[in-house]
Amino acid sequence: MDGLSLTREYIDIIEKNPKRYYEDYKKTVEKAANSNAKYKGKPIPFLYQPMFFTEEDIDLFKKVGKILMSITNKVTNKYLESPQYRKKFKYPKLLEELILMDPGYDINIPIGRFDLFYGGKDKYKFIEINTDGTSGMNEDNIFSDILLESESMKIMKERYDISYFELINSWVEEFIKIYDKFNNKVDKPNIAIVDFKESGIIAEFETFKRAFIEKGYNAVIADPRDLKYRDKKLYYKDMKIDLIYRRIVTAEFIEKSSEIPDLIEAYKDGSVCSIGSLRSQIMHNKIIFKILHDEETLAFLSEEERELIRNHIPITEEFSGDEKIYEKVLKNKDKYIIKPIDSFASQGVSAGRDFSNEEWEEILTKCWNKDYLFQEFIDPFTRPFVQFEDGELKVRDFNLNIGVLMYNEKFSGVYTRISRGNIIFGREEYFTVPNMLIE
Repeated sequence: MDGLSLTREYIDIIEKNPKRYYEDYKKTVEKAANSNAKYKGKPIPFLYQPMFFTEEDIDLFKKVGKILMSITNKVTNKYLESPQYRKKFKYPKLLEELILMDPGYDINIPIGRFDLFYGGKDKYKFIEINTDGTSGMNEDNIFSDILLESESMKIMKERYDISYFELINSWVEEFIKIYDKFNNKVDKPNIAIVDFKESGIIAEFETFKRAFIEKGYNAVIADPRDLKYRDKKLYYKDMKIDLIYRRIVTAEFIEKSSEIPDLIEAYKDGSVCSIGSLRSQIMHNKIIFKILHDEETLAFLSEEERELIRNHIPITEEFSGDEKIYEKVLKNKDKYIIKPIDSFASQGVSAGRDFSNEEWEEILTKCWNKDYLFQEFIDPFTRPFVQFEDGELKVRDFNLNIGVLMYNEKFSGVYTRISRGNIIFGREEYFTVPNMLIE
């Protein structure tokens, strides 16, 4: 039993009675539209099919996550200890200063999601590592609840023990465990979920807010510009804030730093606990894939860690400097993608094979010597999924993007997106599918 064979079994169920399942599919779409699985007020697209995982898959994710966390801690320590090593990251002065500050607890990545092209067993390649701003937990759990009650999954539940990864309360529990290590902790901290209002995923924030409140904490959702620092205490309106769940991506934090002086001052003073700290940016920035392949980095890692990097992290280089680099990427467009050194949601990412020679040259000209990376193109692994179009059943292969979630350095669940394209752009260009563990 593996994920692909389970997928074929599920599709076979649908194909035997497509009219019945189309009617049920319409009900699930209505349930999803009426849920709070929304992005910027719009329902998040999903399909009438989950992603199936077995215990073998989960064991691999746990193993990979453990190795990755070990690499993270060694790289972070090297960054903190070595001014020379820090230069590889090319961070602005403020960000470097904030990274070097002691956050008051000992976890470098409290929450993270490493995205993989995954084909089962040892067939996987890293896409990127997400730390600050890690999202998707709310929609996964909502879609899992909806699909588990579908007619098709009722048949699967007769054959197997099926569960999904609870991602909300489990994070709240780990979040509080991390805070318990904070140097200046209080018994019952007031919590603020913090992000810029124009960037935040409000539906997900509301779900976490409710979860914190149900655990007995005062919790608010706050724009960082509304936080005020006075008498060595940080406030949102009249509420003193002891603990921040930081959802601001670091790039935006630094870009808008002039707008959030109170938050920065409180952070520097250690008057508020921020989970995560700015140290998470060390692994979040896309240049980390280049740095991991550097001989200086490989030298202080174990053989197991070096093997993970060599075999599973794509070769990545800066798209700048010697004109030979430009020519290599230009003339071998199908072999490469271009991406900004620091961005999120696939902004600014282009795959050469998606463009004509003329279009590719235009893209490269705009990106040359402007904080971009080029990376070897990895053919995604695919899996068949059912779709209904005007009531007709279609079965198509989709590219898989498997996000493995780590809470407090432990495997916690999976977040899967699928797409027909080479790059996932925006919320309209892919489907979120819930993840099921089959036993």
